[in-house]
Amino acid sequence: MSAKILIVDDDADIVTMLEDRLRASGYSTVVARDGQEALDQISHESPRLVLLDLTLPRFSGLDVLKRLSQLKQTDGLPVIVMTAHGSIHAAVEAMKEGAYDFLTKPLEKDHLLIVIRKALERDSLQREVAYLRSEVAGRYASIVGNSPSIRSVVEAAQRAAKSDASVLLLGESGTGKELFARSIHQWSHRRTMPLIVINCVALTETLLENELFGHERGAFTGADRQQKGKLEMADGGTVFLDEIGDMSLPLQAKLLRVLQDREFQRVGGSKTVSVNIRIIAATNKDLRQAVKAGQFREDLYFRLNVITLTLPPLRERRGDIGALAQFFLDRHTKEAKRLGMTLSEAAMDALTRYPWPGNIRELDNIIARAVVLSPKDTIEPDMLALVSDDVGSRCTGDGELAYLNLPYHESMDQHSRHIIARALEQADGNQTKAAEFLRLQRTYLARLIKQQKEKQEGRTTDSDT
Repeated sequence: MSAKILIVDDDADIVTMLEDRLRASGYSTVVARDGQEALDQISHESPRLVLLDLTLPRFSGLDVLKRLSQLKQTDGLPVIVMTAHGSIHAAVEAMKEGAYDFLTKPLEKDHLLIVIRKALERDSLQREVAYLRSEVAGRYASIVGNSPSIRSVVEAAQRAAKSDASVLLLGESGTGKELFARSIHQWSHRRTMPLIVINCVALTETLLENELFGHERGAFTGADRQQKGKLEMADGGTVFLDEIGDMSLPLQAKLLRVLQDREFQRVGGSKTVSVNIRIIAATNKDLRQAVKAGQFREDLYFRLNVITLTLPPLRERRGDIGALAQFFLDRHTKEAKRLGMTLSEAAMDALTRYPWPGNIRELDNIIARAVVLSPKDTIEPDMLALVSDDVGSRCTGDGELAYLNLPYHESMDQHSRHIIARALEQADGNQTKAAEFLRLQRTYLARLIKQQKEKQEGRTTDSDT
């Protein structure tokens, strides 16, 4: 679909010329002859860009710009003003009022199209950024749960967000440490600036150093240009260092300087880079024990340990499991386009009884898998395929192995399904990785999954008839 451009000019010859050029370049056009008509067309036609003459009947182009700044629905609408050679001062005033750029008459065709293309590209990027931010904000919109253990941590996090003090998030894997880091950033005065997430265990020491600090041109083989690190990119915002307990001692020393002086040097450089950042770190390790073992610097620990928040495991907040399960169900049914799915009472009871060794992340994965694999709109306990801690097998809500008392073939079918479900859970739904866990060909695993789904659908059809 071509971009719609509004041409605002009272000169019929200029309007005709612009319409011909823009349509020849693939754009659609609408026209306004004065300032009031321009505002009406913007409201009714929703153009992607406006070409606005500054000298207009009724009220001027500057007046149009001022009125546009008061309309929230037109926020970000790119406006290119057109003016005569002797009116550069007016064009500068228009830029102050929010115009994207200005062109002098007579208009040069190629330059006109270049400016329009760049304005539309910038507008598209801004829309994309706004959409991505809204998606992230939606995904991390709220901390679900009202149990006393989680509410006390939320209240402490909200108080911590008002300061720039370093925050150390502790807790088992999957308890929501990144969610809390994002929430603290959103509650802080830095929320309009970047939040940069760095996983300290996902990269080698060399790659992590480059990720943090960036490098200068020629710092190592292949460094053909300067590259900023994520600490520099986060200037004015927040840096979340996930799995800080796995950072090497040499990098800990360099990070300590950042915390102390808010400055560092890029890899291969001698110039000092200053940054204004807030540090939030997280780990599932006991850092005090790591300090005693010589695996973590004591001075860095005290720098990070200004405000410490310990997130409770899911088994200690069972009253929140129902709300969390419904939250994930709503998200995954929307993504899978299976709106209207529900959890049966038995399934909810099974979720509540389960010990949740993988915490909230495991609950998220289990609900996601059930939404995809369940043949019915009501999810029953057998579609959850929960893991028993003691034997590593799938169980029902009361901990009994559901398939042990079934006939041989049916028992083997369910056991096979549970093994595959467990492998998919360990691989976060990635069939290739799950096949590697099971030492199967990916195509064979895909065929098994398809067969299991067909059998389940067949059993469902038989039970309905």
